[in-house]
Amino acid sequence: MSRVRTGPVLGLTVQTVLLAGLAVTVGLDVAGWLAGLAYGVVTCVALRRGLRRRDADRLGPADQVTLARGVLVGGVTALVVSALDGSAPLGVLVPMTAVALALDAVDGWVARRTRTVSALGARFDMEVDAFLILVLSVQVAPAVGPWVLAIGGLRYAFVAAGWLLPWMRGSLPPRFWRKVVAAAQGVLLLVVAADLLVRPVTAVLAAVALALLVESFGHDVGWLWWHRSTRPARPAAPTPATSISVPLVPSVVVLPSVPSVRPRVEAVTDRPFVAHQPV
Repeated sequence: MSRVRTGPVLGLTVQTVLLAGLAVTVGLDVAGWLAGLAYGVVTCVALRRGLRRRDADRLGPADQVTLARGVLVGGVTALVVSALDGSAPLGVLVPMTAVALALDAVDGWVARRTRTVSALGARFDMEVDAFLILVLSVQVAPAVGPWVLAIGGLRYAFVAAGWLLPWMRGSLPPRFWRKVVAAAQGVLLLVVAADLLVRPVTAVLAAVALALLVESFGHDVGWLWWHRSTRPARPAAPTPATSISVPLVPSVVVLPSVPSVRPRVEAVTDRPFVAHQPV
């Protein structure tokens, strides 16, 4: 069996082992198990399809780091879903989330050092980031209020808007502030989820995260609207010298985030999915 097949399958296997470990130590209900397994299966299928379309023979070093981070996100997902009717084991959830956020900087560094930056890796990284923010939003919603779900949902709303408004599917130019906002979302939501501060303070932190996110999305929507007339109505037919971008997984099913704090996406030019992740 080729490494194209074994890489994603290995990730699914490790995901299952992690879920089993969580079930034995802190406990997972049926919903948590199903959520964690569904996440792992979607990730595995999406990676295999992405590798096949890219005609790659294996996951790159940075992609392997992102896969490890994705496995942790699957564990966080299972814990959050299991705790919808109660309280999540913060002693496990918070460190696991912190490691996942820390690895968000490692895979970009590995990609640059090994010169293995790719569109597939950038998209994979972006989707893992996005889903982690969505899950953290669900975790803190009972304490802060349902409005905090907008933090995790804005990115997917942006993608959905692109289905209806073609001008929102354009590529955005690099913007350093976008990276700052991206990093702030995970950190602020993790602080809120840790439940170490009084509720008014956590509400303020969540509100700051949402305000930063709205500003970043608003800036990018405005830029796309302003430049909508400069893009052709339909893409030119590909030629042998024209690269064809292939998304890793449909945004409607993929794993809340936000783009990475490192420039893995920006290292790949002319990528239409960049506009789908404006923060």
